[in-house]
Amino acid sequence: MNWINKIINKNIKVTNKSYIPNNIWTKCDNCNQILYKKELIKNLNVCPKCDYHMYISARLRLNTFLDKNKKLELGTNIIDKDIFNFKDRIKYKDRIIMAKKLTKEYNSLIVIKGTLYNMPVISLSFEFKFIGGSMSVAVGEKFLMAVNQSLKDNCPLICFIASGGARIQEDILALMQMAKVSAAIYYLKEKCLPYITILTNPTMGGVFASLAMLGDINIAEPKALIGFTGSSIIEKTIHKKLPDNFQKSEFLLDKGAIDLIIHRLDIRIRVARILAKLTHRTYPK
Repeated sequence: MNWINKIINKNIKVTNKSYIPNNIWTKCDNCNQILYKKELIKNLNVCPKCDYHMYISARLRLNTFLDKNKKLELGTNIIDKDIFNFKDRIKYKDRIIMAKKLTKEYNSLIVIKGTLYNMPVISLSFEFKFIGGSMSVAVGEKFLMAVNQSLKDNCPLICFIASGGARIQEDILALMQMAKVSAAIYYLKEKCLPYITILTNPTMGGVFASLAMLGDINIAEPKALIGFTGSSIIEKTIHKKLPDNFQKSEFLLDKGAIDLIIHRLDIRIRVARILAKLTHRTYPK
């Protein structure tokens, strides 16, 4: 077989590996299929092989949900602070710096004023890669600001949620945000302004127990993990085996805890149609 090696060595030039671009391919978190990254992003990070809804950044979610023009980000001056000088393995202020570098965001909640099929809306989205999308004092303030803007503009509020719950580094002050945001939502209901939540994977803890489940319509993505605490903790507490799909969006829909499950690629048009009915506007097609 030496003659084959001679031909290969003589006629085929090996490309320098440094010229091969990085991040061309990625792997599905569910089926482990290798996927072309650009095509996956076009598909809003939904696996074309198994239809699994993978992580999507909060900013990309809002940018693809809202109309392309007439967008204004709100609350960029509201930032996280290390109130208690908290430290576990590392300092909390260092965690904040690391999260900002990783996500290029100010904190775990993004608020954008824009339009959806020409309907004015205030939209929010939790960034899970920013300390698990956890709810801090700054997030509570930002949510309150979004509600006030919705009241001022007399328009609906739409919230995409991906969170592990209240931020432990801010202790009781983070837990107090549950009451703050719940009270704020009451004013939307008092003024008959629609508040719609879209629960994504995961929606857990204090966020689930407050703003996530108070929507006039609570929507979820397929197979999203939704609940207050982990199933293993519940099993140890009640000493019973839970169903395999426990705390998945399909389980919650079957039990009446949520109203709809909508595929990520359909959320924009479906939410627009819901809002059109609720606000007596032209029905988008």
